[in-house]
Amino acid sequence: MGYRLPPLPALRAFEAAARHLSFKRAAEELFVTPAAVSLQIKALEAYVGAPLFRRLPRVLELSEHGRGWIAWLPRSSLCGIGLRGY
Repeated sequence: MGYRLPPLPALRAFEAAARHLSFKRAAEELFVTPAAVSLQIKALEAYVGAPLFRRLPRVLELSEHGRGWIAWLPRSSLCGIGLRGY
């Protein structure tokens, strides 16, 4: 039995937002709007079943789950298809 991979656009948005700790800067890098990045993050959070970021006034932090996912990305086979490592 297989499993579904998370959506690649959502992973790209997550990686950029986690690196910049900013949806706005991630959006600029990906040539999309901050709202599009937010929607992709929400889709990934729905896939994961947990929040990946702590959204505070004027501050964006990785949650515990977010730190786990960002640590997993460089080791995944998804790095070969356009995701940066750390």
